[in-house]
Amino acid sequence: MAENLRSWVVTQGVQRSPNRAMLRAVGFKDEDFTKPIVGIANGHSTITPCNMGIMPLALRAESGIRAAGGMPQMFGTITISDGISMGTEGMKYSLVSRDVIADSIETTCMGQSMDGVIAIGGCDKNMPGAMIAIARMNIPAIFVYGGTIKPGHLNGQDLTVVSAFEAVGQYSAGKISYDQMLEVERHACPGVGSCGGMYTANTMSSAFEAMGMSLMYSSTMAAEDTEKADSAEKSAIVLLDAIRHQRLPRQIITRQSIENAISVIMAIGGSTNAVLHFLAIAHAAGVELTLDDFETIRGRVPVLCDLKPSGRYVATDLHKAGGIPQVMKMLLAHDLLHGDALTITGQTVAELLADIPADPRPEQDVIRPWSNPMYSSGHLAILKGNLATEGAVAKITGVKKPQITGPARVFESEESCLEAILANQINPGDILVIRYEGPKGGPGMREMLAPTSAIIGAGLGDAVGLITDGRFSGGTYGMVVGHVAPEAYVGGAIALVQEGDSITIDAPARLLQLNVPDEELERRRANWTPPQPRYTRGVLAKYATLVSSSSLGAVTDLHVNP
Repeated sequence: MAENLRSWVVTQGVQRSPNRAMLRAVGFKDEDFTKPIVGIANGHSTITPCNMGIMPLALRAESGIRAAGGMPQMFGTITISDGISMGTEGMKYSLVSRDVIADSIETTCMGQSMDGVIAIGGCDKNMPGAMIAIARMNIPAIFVYGGTIKPGHLNGQDLTVVSAFEAVGQYSAGKISYDQMLEVERHACPGVGSCGGMYTANTMSSAFEAMGMSLMYSSTMAAEDTEKADSAEKSAIVLLDAIRHQRLPRQIITRQSIENAISVIMAIGGSTNAVLHFLAIAHAAGVELTLDDFETIRGRVPVLCDLKPSGRYVATDLHKAGGIPQVMKMLLAHDLLHGDALTITGQTVAELLADIPADPRPEQDVIRPWSNPMYSSGHLAILKGNLATEGAVAKITGVKKPQITGPARVFESEESCLEAILANQINPGDILVIRYEGPKGGPGMREMLAPTSAIIGAGLGDAVGLITDGRFSGGTYGMVVGHVAPEAYVGGAIALVQEGDSITIDAPARLLQLNVPDEELERRRANWTPPQPRYTRGVLAKYATLVSSSSLGAVTDLHVNP
């Protein structure tokens, strides 16, 4: 077993007696000093419904650790609710929180020399934050998802938090009354758990299951169901076995397992944010991964699941239909999954999927049969061109017009764009450009769910395009392109766009083009000056100084590990 607090307390005897005295104060007895010390990175918080059901899971994990012969040490991690902060200045802290979470878990586990860690989180950044830390530390670890919310219901329709955002656009366009909008808001989120569609939280939990760092079936369980707490306890027991056999994260988080995760993301129609997060996770694990790899996998993996935001169903429906293991078995049966990839259980992916049928059950239509997919290839496309020489990310499925050329409508912030949409100042054919919202320029790379939902609600989803150096919520769909890199703040071409310029978004050709002569762009570049930083102190200022391009995962330690 790796050098850790337990081992040096035992081996150094009298010299370490004061350290043992401190541990006795938190419940250690003589016989406990020979047991593995296991951290429980507990994301419980009443800030967000995604995390307010986590404490019972943490307590069940604690019981599981004790029953399996370990000594649990619980500590808290932060969270930001993207859904609550969406459209506000506070959203700038969302992506930043990913790195704060990673740093806090690493700091606590390494500072207290823990033998392993079980991380429990619910909101969007809990997952990648925890996995970045796990990959960095390389001590035995497992991730437990806090669980998905059950859908809300109104007039026979399933609702999610995105329904409330879209209702604002519908109201502004005069399509529904104020009272109807209010009823959607009242019914959209009926209890605890993460946003119910295949948005970022459910995308990342599903990907971690596919990667082998969470237990099978655990990623689509509802937060309120008994099986979720049972899974947390079982995860703790599996972790203790991993500690005893020294199954380390970097044996599991490999190029093969990351490709498995990306394949599943494509098959389930997952969030654009997964691109950003897996680039960062791969960086932390020392695995080579680029934007082009996503495009390669997209070309060979079909979209198999009919899930919100662009589809009909939510994560609990996917769970009833067979969950992520059913999707994985279909991919494995068609040679699109690495079956020999190791999982936290000590078994391979193929071994875990052995008893699952290769075809989905015919009585459900959440998971489509291989012969009749939603789309023949994946939905997350990497676009390049003079507007995004490093690349940009587009969600291209469900779009009626995957090609659009139109005049630029330029906005220097999310708020100014949203105001124009709600004031009915956007016309069919326009290309909205929201800039200075990138990792450095925002800072923090806000999600643009408010304007994109307002566009959908106004009935313009198939009629306008939107590009940004910011991000999109997993709930976003339509002709939208995010993660444009280089970003405006560092002089990317998106900073040079002027009102009325012609822009082409061509998803089939993977093209994002500003239709302006090169010599004109050079003239504009010569006259461009970087804006003053929006924050000069505190965590946002530190983040803006350290963060890399979104094309590299917006990591904050690139200068340390070039």
